[in-house]
Amino acid sequence: MHKVFRKRKRQGIFRYTRTEQWAVKDVSFEVALGETYGLLGPNGSGKSTLIRILSTLLIPDHGEVRLMGHKLPDEERAVRWKIGRVSVDAAFYKRLSARENLLYSAYLYGLEPKRAEKRAFDILERLGIESRRFSDPLEEMSRGMQQKVSIARALMINPPMLLLDEPTTGLDPKSKRDVQRFLEELREEEGTTILLTTHDMNEAEHLCARIGFLAHGKLVAEGTAEELKEQAQAVTLEDAFIKMTGESLNDDKEEGGKT
Repeated sequence: MHKVFRKRKRQGIFRYTRTEQWAVKDVSFEVALGETYGLLGPNGSGKSTLIRILSTLLIPDHGEVRLMGHKLPDEERAVRWKIGRVSVDAAFYKRLSARENLLYSAYLYGLEPKRAEKRAFDILERLGIESRRFSDPLEEMSRGMQQKVSIARALMINPPMLLLDEPTTGLDPKSKRDVQRFLEELREEEGTTILLTTHDMNEAEHLCARIGFLAHGKLVAEGTAEELKEQAQAVTLEDAFIKMTGESLNDDKEEGGKT
């Protein structure tokens, strides 16, 4: 698939120039049912753009997207019932409690409130949030706790596929471990298909059955962690990434105005 962001830059009072920036260029990959697939790349590599396309928030300029048996954008309504999305900067009504935010999401999906509340409560407990914090306003919760609420929200409809855009970035070590352990259990118990974007090599190697390297909007290599290291003749996954992409995961570039 392809995705281009077009911008106008003012050159004078009545004069503008147009520029194009490739966010995703000729990217093609498949994720098997029940698989955890990782997309590794620095900021600006196209990871978030891909997640936004798959979650129906963006439409690709060219190419075909099929997700859980449905074609995008033609069947986006059906897709929205089969995916849960977690982004690095989840949006909430910060003055409302975790409970109120989650029940509002349940209402939007037409879920029965009591069943939805019980499911959300169970997920948050498994993620390590104490029940007494369930009624605290989001603005009083830590970054890690807010991200756990975001995961619970994404799982309200028990979707067969999760789209996770750097879900553990910025979390403290304990919160990161809690989230990673929960994702492993979710895949094993529910058979959930997970697409995970990250720039954390250890996380990718620990969680993902297969990994794709993204650079400059292109998928330059994919395989298991061991296959990628072997292809690059590298000792570590990070060394393999640098050799195969010519980039460091710490590179910080703009991706369509938003990373």
